[in-house]
Amino acid sequence: MLQAFIDRVCRLFVSLMVVCLALMVVMVFGNVVLRYGFNSGITASEELSRWLFVWMIFLGAVVALHDRAHLGTDALVARLPMAGRRLCRVAAHLLMLGVCWLMLHGAWQQTVITYRTSSAVMEIPMAGLYGSSVLFALLATLIIVHELWKLATGQPDHDRPAASAEAGGPPHGDPQASASDATKEQS
Repeated sequence: MLQAFIDRVCRLFVSLMVVCLALMVVMVFGNVVLRYGFNSGITASEELSRWLFVWMIFLGAVVALHDRAHLGTDALVARLPMAGRRLCRVAAHLLMLGVCWLMLHGAWQQTVITYRTSSAVMEIPMAGLYGSSVLFALLATLIIVHELWKLATGQPDHDRPAASAEAGGPPHGDPQASASDATKEQS
């Protein structure tokens, strides 16, 4: 049930990111045409584009966390036995929860501080900008806690891409795999 909710939220975020990117392109391109072609422009387009970019980044970070699309290195972890991999994964998730707490705490403080501060051009509360990081921290925490729950209860992760070693491929930098691959290529 929770997985279905997270999946729906991420699909919504992907659609919102497309809308943000499209609006940014239209506003920036339109503003360039207006400035150079007609010596005018839309004053709020630059600031709104920045806001949309920030929101798009944080929405994309949630989707990337859900899809496990952030950069990672598994050279050491792939060589560990399954128990070692699980332990490393739990430790990584606990560290990420710590970072989420720090981010939530700082973003919430910044949101409260800027609640009565208006943006320069659009004159809307700056808390709307910092709210993106609060939303990210909350949803990232939810995703990570759910992942930890699945690890603790031994639930399979069928909907996730597998690491190279778990997918049957050799770990990165495995000298035996490299030698056997080189032998196959020579044949």
